[in-house]
Amino acid sequence: MISVPLLTFLAESGSFFQRMLFGRELTGLQQVLWSVAIALAAFVPLVLLIAMISIWGERKVAGHMQSRIGPNRVGGFHGWLQSLADGIKLLLKEDLRPAEADSLLFRIAPYLAFAPVFAAFIALPFGPDMVFEPRLNVGVFYVLAIMGVEVMGVILAGWGSNNKWAVYGAMREACQMVSYEIPLGISIIVAVMAAGTLNMVELSRMQEGGLHTWLIFRNPLVFGAFFVYFIASLAANKRAPFDLPESESELVAGFHTEYSGMRWAFFFFAEYAAMFVVGGIQAALFLGGWSDPLGLVGHFHDKFSASGSTLGLLAVNLAACGIFIAKCGLIIFVQMWLRWTLPRPRIDQVLYVCVKVLLPLSCALLLGAALWQLLVPPSLLVQVALSTIGALLAAAIVLWVGYAIASGRNIRHRLAEPAPIEMKPS
Repeated sequence: MISVPLLTFLAESGSFFQRMLFGRELTGLQQVLWSVAIALAAFVPLVLLIAMISIWGERKVAGHMQSRIGPNRVGGFHGWLQSLADGIKLLLKEDLRPAEADSLLFRIAPYLAFAPVFAAFIALPFGPDMVFEPRLNVGVFYVLAIMGVEVMGVILAGWGSNNKWAVYGAMREACQMVSYEIPLGISIIVAVMAAGTLNMVELSRMQEGGLHTWLIFRNPLVFGAFFVYFIASLAANKRAPFDLPESESELVAGFHTEYSGMRWAFFFFAEYAAMFVVGGIQAALFLGGWSDPLGLVGHFHDKFSASGSTLGLLAVNLAACGIFIAKCGLIIFVQMWLRWTLPRPRIDQVLYVCVKVLLPLSCALLLGAALWQLLVPPSLLVQVALSTIGALLAAAIVLWVGYAIASGRNIRHRLAEPAPIEMKPS
């Protein structure tokens, strides 16, 4: 159940602002337009903020992985305002269009790439009561469907530019996106079969009991689907090592070669916002959504819902939102980590991984998940035992990775002397 006190408070606040601004409450189409305006006011700054922080974070990650500093001047502390300065620069740059380009397609392509990513934020479950539309019973399907429209913006950008490098990038994106959407969707079906719902709010609620209730530990097949989804999402987002549509070493800049100024920035914002969206889907499907490993968010949410404490519910929802964003941020960091670690393969190797590796693997996981649902008894003892073992193994892997990272920092291998990072303050 969605908590009544908080929703009542929000509804009364909305009615108050409508009466204050318009002198009456809105009805019909006016109410729909009011809801759209609220969504724009809430999510446009959020999308821009996520993109700005992600761009700055990627530059810092790339710098440290390559034994250099990265942005460290604008804004003082680690150059945290560098992305804002770059955004202002892009606003002031001239918006160029090739003389032989298709004017209509060239102009609408950036917006067609950005709008679906923005619309996908509506279904993400940031907290127990921080969902724009909690009654969206096909939330997972909605996000996948709306994200599939983004590829049209890339194809129109390449074709409308009338540039052979842009066309090559657009065609690569078309074949790559269409190919990897199949294992991506199948891996999601595996998790949905284990959960029994497509509603992203219900998916997160059923994982509120703690680490052992997260879907990734429900059975070994969902655990495998987690990694298939992650690899396929890299290709769907044009992230390295699957960044063939914009491979700078081959195609100048790929599908957005001819773009400049804010139109180019829209493609950039769309990419980093899409990274957050696929991370949000992965967090909601496999990693407990807004829940913490100890299950405290669900416990206190039920407690404050029963007592009717609006301030308590607000605090719990803000904490849940922070947990959800932290999980998405961790997934984004891993995507950045892989970009600056793995080399870019050829396009035929990218398609080979999809058709010969991920597609058979995802089909095998789907068949296994169906047989698991049919043959394994859904007794509490079996589920708790498997989930507990999986949680312990995950904790051991996290500790091992942390130890490996700490050991690597202690070794402090350097490519030059004196150490480049230590020459200037970070």
